[in-house]
Amino acid sequence: MGGTSEASLQTKHALLAPYLNERQRRLVAAADAQVLGHGGVATLSRITGLSRTTLHKGLRELSGNALSPERVRRPGAGRKRIAEQTPALIRELEQLVSPTTRGDPMSALRWTSKSTEKLAQELRRTGFAISARTVASLLQEQGYSLQSNRKTSEGTSHPDRDAQFQYIAQQTLAFQQRGAPVISVDTKKKELVGDFKNGGREWQPKGAPEKVRVHDFPDKDLGKAIPYGVYDVTANQGWVSVGTDHDTADFAVETIHGWWRHMGLKSYPGARELLIVADGGGSNGSRTRLWKVALQRLADQTRLEVSVCHYPPGTSKWNKIEHRMFCHITANWRGKPLVNHEVIVNLIGCTATKTGLRIQAELDPRSYPTGIQVSEQELEGLRLEKSDFHGDWNYRILPRSK
Repeated sequence: MGGTSEASLQTKHALLAPYLNERQRRLVAAADAQVLGHGGVATLSRITGLSRTTLHKGLRELSGNALSPERVRRPGAGRKRIAEQTPALIRELEQLVSPTTRGDPMSALRWTSKSTEKLAQELRRTGFAISARTVASLLQEQGYSLQSNRKTSEGTSHPDRDAQFQYIAQQTLAFQQRGAPVISVDTKKKELVGDFKNGGREWQPKGAPEKVRVHDFPDKDLGKAIPYGVYDVTANQGWVSVGTDHDTADFAVETIHGWWRHMGLKSYPGARELLIVADGGGSNGSRTRLWKVALQRLADQTRLEVSVCHYPPGTSKWNKIEHRMFCHITANWRGKPLVNHEVIVNLIGCTATKTGLRIQAELDPRSYPTGIQVSEQELEGLRLEKSDFHGDWNYRILPRSK
């Protein structure tokens, strides 16, 4: 069936829906399914939202097995959708999927590596009567889809990868249950500042596209923009500092401190601890000495116990900030030349989603020199406690007494 015909049918049923009762809607859809022939029931189910069982019932009625008029249900009657009956089901499904959620940082697509049958089994164990088909429908509504495997260049899998994912999930849940903040942090891709071409399109007067440079040679005066982000996993809010110098551990931790001053304190006024989930490399890398020294300074200044969990090597795309915040920022500025730092900050700050994501952004023009060496004596002065499980990835830094 061609896409145009299906679109026409969808328009037809949308126009008729307000004027049809339950039985009339079923019969009209069944009639169209019968005319289409093979695959008609599946097509009409997809277009109208009616179940295949309902459509087959309509086909039987068209064959002469009609119900009496008094059997027609009142508008709004009948069994509610399972998600409406049990709102807790969506929360439980998200918790099951979340530890294994993957996403491309350049798109809003998310998908799950667990099968719908396994998810349905887990949900049935917790008391929800649900089928694998219903799980698939709920996942689609929540923005998931099936994806095939894709090769990446992030290296081989660490043997403790899955165990670390579970550890991060457990720590996240424990902090959230205590009402403590959990943030996901990372540096977004550096961007050239100037009238350079930016992928994507936006509406402009016909025949008057915005003109940009032919070649992407960096502008020596404008340089690059370095967006470092903090995503509040619980509150679905974000903070981005746009740096102009270098992506260093000092810059990363100063961004976290900025989030705490401007957003974290308001959302968690009584918090005494903070969980940071970060990649294993870069300015917030697990082996970066300056990162730990800067975090000690943060703990001293905020009086927070700062816990850190790093993702294993080769799993940077699993970081929640990638597919819950950065992808939306990228989508928001597609087709817009990033002509100066003010434009970049405003585009980031105006990013929002239907699910309630809100982001604040500011420019950080300070200098962050590279090549700073951290001595063994400085490391020994840290109040750092390593976790029993992979202390190189999981640790806590306590405030030093004043």
